[in-house]
Amino acid sequence: MSLKAFHVIFVLASIAVSIFLGVWAFLSYRATGSRSDLAYVFTSAAAVVALLWYGRYFLRKLKHISYL
Repeated sequence: MSLKAFHVIFVLASIAVSIFLGVWAFLSYRATGSRSDLAYVFTSAAAVVALLWYGRYFLRKLKHISYL
């Protein structure tokens, strides 16, 4: 597995985990009303945006390298 393929898989997995944690924190916020849970929701959303940006940047930077 190349470095490019590993990065794509790792970034996608990180995005999935961030979305899961954001939804979990949102459901916890709805149940408890805790401000820390709301902060986790926004932090997870920011992480998803940052990971999407990084994934796009990485793919553009290494577009000439194959996935194998």
